[in-house]
Amino acid sequence: MITSALPASRVKSDKAAALDESITAWALAARGGDADAVEQFVGALHRDVQRYVTHLCGDPQAADDLAQDTFLRALGSLHRFEGRSSARAWLLSIARRAVIDSYRYAAARPRQSDVSDWCTAIELAQPCDLPGFDDGIALLDLLASLPDDRREAFILTQLLGLPYAEAAEISDCPVGTVRSRVARARAALMDLLDEAERPAALAA
Repeated sequence: MITSALPASRVKSDKAAALDESITAWALAARGGDADAVEQFVGALHRDVQRYVTHLCGDPQAADDLAQDTFLRALGSLHRFEGRSSARAWLLSIARRAVIDSYRYAAARPRQSDVSDWCTAIELAQPCDLPGFDDGIALLDLLASLPDDRREAFILTQLLGLPYAEAAEISDCPVGTVRSRVARARAALMDLLDEAERPAALAA
């Protein structure tokens, strides 16, 4: 059963803020050639990058390559990272550019065949007996129906937990625009959830 409770907008906890500080410190140390810091930096953000590029590109088969491309770009650009923003926001900006570049590259070359439906691919790749699995797949389906800009804003702030200011920096738009997109995404998701639950309620 899909619940109508959506992730609420929240201020980052002290623990999350401390983790962001650590990640930024690792990035700065990695810039100085610290191999352990490189490993910690990549390990701390790999899952966030993977989730973000998967949602942006809609193709789980391409997500691994895009995540790898993101980290290669980031490690090659570390000498320019000065810690003025969090390393997480900086890295997700690079991930966004990697996805955009992949679209441009794909548009310039004819595709050999259509990729399989990404929601189906994710569903088949996941263990089906986990608690909340069905709800997670349902949320992916609902998110896929949102316009790209609203989906990105919702994922950055509600799923990845970034503050609106960092989401705005990544999306290259004003903070107010991000807030508006999240509000509209949340309203649309609530409407879709109501529609999904209406037949079940009538049947009961």
